[in-house]
Amino acid sequence: MIERLKKMMPSQQSMQNNRWLRWMGPGLFHPRLWRMHRKGVALGVGIGVFFAFLIPIAQIPLSAALSILLRANIPAAALATIVNNPLTFPPVYYAAWELGRWILEFKLRDGPTSQDGVWLNEPKLNSGLSEVSKAGADGWLDLVLGHMDSIGKPMALGAFIFACLFSLTAYATVQLVWIKRVRMRRASRCAK
Repeated sequence: MIERLKKMMPSQQSMQNNRWLRWMGPGLFHPRLWRMHRKGVALGVGIGVFFAFLIPIAQIPLSAALSILLRANIPAAALATIVNNPLTFPPVYYAAWELGRWILEFKLRDGPTSQDGVWLNEPKLNSGLSEVSKAGADGWLDLVLGHMDSIGKPMALGAFIFACLFSLTAYATVQLVWIKRVRMRRASRCAK
């Protein structure tokens, strides 16, 4: 498993040549940042997963920068960012929005409610989308800005909770799997 992971990880040379990482300079090439040891890899995976769920862009440069500061394994951090990719963004961020909305008990508008507790004057996203198709590009921008308050806060909260929860889970999982693997190897060597 470790050998397969080593093959999948970007090389130090490819990271050196990456235009997004070049600004970090010589700190990027500290030997501890590239060595495969349990604590560094676990921390790198945790950092990568954190940025994968927190933001949809610039995940690798941010995870590499934090890995340098915390002396975590940079390739593990870069590789772990792929857990949330363009195919998984929509369901993950929708779930983050739902979680944030549930936590905040977010109300889109103050106003009267029906007997079911549904806001009567709640703006409908579908009607906004039909308005956008009629209004063109300017309408799209107005829709996004108009719904930023109702979408942005819950999604940011949910994404932050997902990032913290899944990064801690990834860190603990790597630690436990690594320890178990080492113990199994020792046991097999002692049995021979």
